[in-house]
Amino acid sequence: MIHNTHVSQYIPPTDYHLVTGTWAMTAGQVAGTIALRKTAAAETTVVTIPISIPSNSVALNGSKLASIEIDYEITVAAATTITAVINKVTRGIEGADAVVAAQTFTQSPNAAGTLTVDEHKLVLTITTPFWIDNDEYVLVQLSCVCPATTVIEFLGAVANYTLRA
Repeated sequence: MIHNTHVSQYIPPTDYHLVTGTWAMTAGQVAGTIALRKTAAAETTVVTIPISIPSNSVALNGSKLASIEIDYEITVAAATTITAVINKVTRGIEGADAVVAAQTFTQSPNAAGTLTVDEHKLVLTITTPFWIDNDEYVLVQLSCVCPATTVIEFLGAVANYTLRA
C-alpha cells in the first residue's frame, strides 16, 4: 500500500483555459522556461487551471488535494484585483448537468499582495482537504481585473496532495 502525504504535480501553462484577452505562449523571463503572456489591455480575464491529479472510485484512495500553488509574474503595471476560486465539479450522469461546488481555502499572500509588479507564488490552501472521486475533477479560476497597461505571465501551477493506493 502506498500512502504518501507529500506528492506534487506540476501543471504547465499550456493546460490553462483562457477567457477574454490576447494571450501568447512565450519564453519566460528566465531562460529555459515557458510562459503564457496576457497582452496589455484594460479588461477582466478569467484563467481556468485544471488540476490534473489521480482520482479513484474507492473511498479514501487516489488523491486528497491539500493546496495549489500558482506561479505568475506581473511585468508591467499592477493589476486591480486577482480573485481565486477553487471549484470541485461532480460529473453528471447521462442526461444530467455537472454540479459545481466552490471549496473554501485560505490564500497567501493576501489579496493585496498578489497585484504588484513582481514575481508571485499564490498559495491556495484548502480548508478541508478532500479525496477526489472518479466522477469529480477540480478547476481553479482566477479572475484578473487589469488596467490598460498590465501584462501578466503565468508560469505554471503545482497541486500538492496525498496519494493513497
